[in-house]
Amino acid sequence: MDEVPPSKSLWQYISAYWTMLCEMYYNKPISHWILLFLSSMGMLVPFPASSLLSRLYFANGGKSKWIISWVSVAGWPMVAIVLIPSYFFLKVFPTPLDLKLTLSYVVLGFLSAADNLMYAYAYAYLPASTAALLASSSLVFSALFGYVLVKNTMNLSIINSIVIITAAMTIIALDSNSDRYGYITDRQYIIGFVWDILGSALHGLIFALSELVFVKLLGKRSFLVVLEQQLMVSLFAFIFTTIGLVMSNGFHGMKSEASTFKGGENAYYSVIIWGIITFQLGVLGATAVVFLSSTVLAGVLNAVRVPITSIAAVILLHDPMSGFKILSLIITFWGFGSYIYGSYSPAKNEAPRTIS
Repeated sequence: MDEVPPSKSLWQYISAYWTMLCEMYYNKPISHWILLFLSSMGMLVPFPASSLLSRLYFANGGKSKWIISWVSVAGWPMVAIVLIPSYFFLKVFPTPLDLKLTLSYVVLGFLSAADNLMYAYAYAYLPASTAALLASSSLVFSALFGYVLVKNTMNLSIINSIVIITAAMTIIALDSNSDRYGYITDRQYIIGFVWDILGSALHGLIFALSELVFVKLLGKRSFLVVLEQQLMVSLFAFIFTTIGLVMSNGFHGMKSEASTFKGGENAYYSVIIWGIITFQLGVLGATAVVFLSSTVLAGVLNAVRVPITSIAAVILLHDPMSGFKILSLIITFWGFGSYIYGSYSPAKNEAPRTIS
């Protein structure tokens, strides 16, 4: 009769993780870790800032969801500023565009435009802290779509994180009366809640489809290829959003909103400009993380910025923070930890899936 192997102690798990981290550190030059740190900060600082600016826009008199959606993609030339000189320095040519690759960029651009519009509704009707906590469900959908479409790893720890984060979202739903602004109706709050969850689901789908493009159409992942995909997707998202903004008479509405904006026109255009800059810096940071590490780490950082946004919103925007919301935040942290453990467990027999 085979003996049952003894279970590992907590110290053995900690020791295994420490050994794994040391091996990861020494396998890469120090410049790699510096760039990865800066890229991670590019996700964890500008992205929360852009979320707070979106909420500030609506709180101070902004009303157009199309305008704040347009702000999310209007900075796409910043990617081109980084990409185009890279061709000259590295002496390489752009990846040829065929019909399938072009169509994939068009589809991803359309989905990104729709995703930004959904999140705009969330920030119009929900406190920034609540909207950010609900957006953490994107990690759940990233894991599910990644498993179905790209055959990424799905284990008990990741399933546990899905259940935990879903429970955290349920707590917020049950405690909705404690954090709703007085001027927001029940119907508007429900609309914001639903669009936030749907936007998170779409965000997870976009993450999985982007990885699928690397696997099926490009067959490789390099710094330039990642930048090219981001540029093309952002460009098409900008085109779709601009069409929607023109059809809704949004550009003319900017002048009207600026004249009645709390703080005046300078404050209005400052929110718009800094919203464009911070969102695109976050996109560039995420692009660099995907190249330097993996889509898994990008997904984790994308989720970790959620509690950062929530805490910043409470401090800077004085968002209501009930006991249930604090409980939801703690449970969300637990879910993140479970996801990270499941994605990087040293006990796995094989390394996480990457694209060469």
